[in-house]
Amino acid sequence: MEIVYIDRKTHQKQVEKVFGRRALSLLYGDGWMRGFFSKALLPLLARLPFFSQMYGYFQKRPASAKKIVPFIRAYDIDVTEFAEGKFSSFNDFFTRKLKREKRPVVPDPETIVMPADGRYLVYPQFSEFTIKGQKFALDAFLQGYYPAEQYRSGSMAIVRLCPTDYHRFHFPCDGIASNACLINGPLYSVNPIALRKRFASLSENKRMVTQLQNERFGTILFVEIGATSVGSIHQTYTSGFVHKGVEKGFFEFGGSCIVLLFEKGRVQFDADLIANTK
Repeated sequence: MEIVYIDRKTHQKQVEKVFGRRALSLLYGDGWMRGFFSKALLPLLARLPFFSQMYGYFQKRPASAKKIVPFIRAYDIDVTEFAEGKFSSFNDFFTRKLKREKRPVVPDPETIVMPADGRYLVYPQFSEFTIKGQKFALDAFLQGYYPAEQYRSGSMAIVRLCPTDYHRFHFPCDGIASNACLINGPLYSVNPIALRKRFASLSENKRMVTQLQNERFGTILFVEIGATSVGSIHQTYTSGFVHKGVEKGFFEFGGSCIVLLFEKGRVQFDADLIANTK
């Protein structure tokens, strides 16, 4: 299965280079043997944090630093963006900071900026929708922690961060930010290869939710979703008033996802994002 996305700068289709494709294919692919692994091994790996914790531990060891240069070469990562050039481990590289000028923030208070590097899907108005016969519903996603009715028929942006992406995330606008609330859960993959089999992972996985109040954009729900090998979601901000573009936190090693929920009529997405959402 190829993962194709549109590069917003070139407007050209690109085929994503998938890190860990063999493991994803084994756990989420088709066929008798793969089905066995999917049913027998996948729930165990996803629901026991030990696997992700151990995998993360090895990415923090000094010996893991030897993987950095081959990874940069294999995935064509632009090293000129790095704020620092030396990393003590693979996870240190993975959670790297970038030079501020490499991600300029539009100061206009009437606009929202993208919170992270990644692949974007946007839904201008929805209450629930179905992908590959699997339903995404607000009630299941918020699990009673936040009023689903407040965001029903509102707008949503899904941001999928690949292992090759910059893995720090930022506030999309000025506002008053609450403390992040943990909704615990398993750690299934959020790669499209996996989501076509288990789209419910977005509503099941461990996640953290922050309310961001802005006079123009209402109360935004900023949701970080953990995934396989990403048991750790770190918040680096302090609750209270925050500025647009300021770092909110970061994910440790692995692919991960962010969901932004907006109240009805509060935002208008760029036309190309809408056109390229399938």
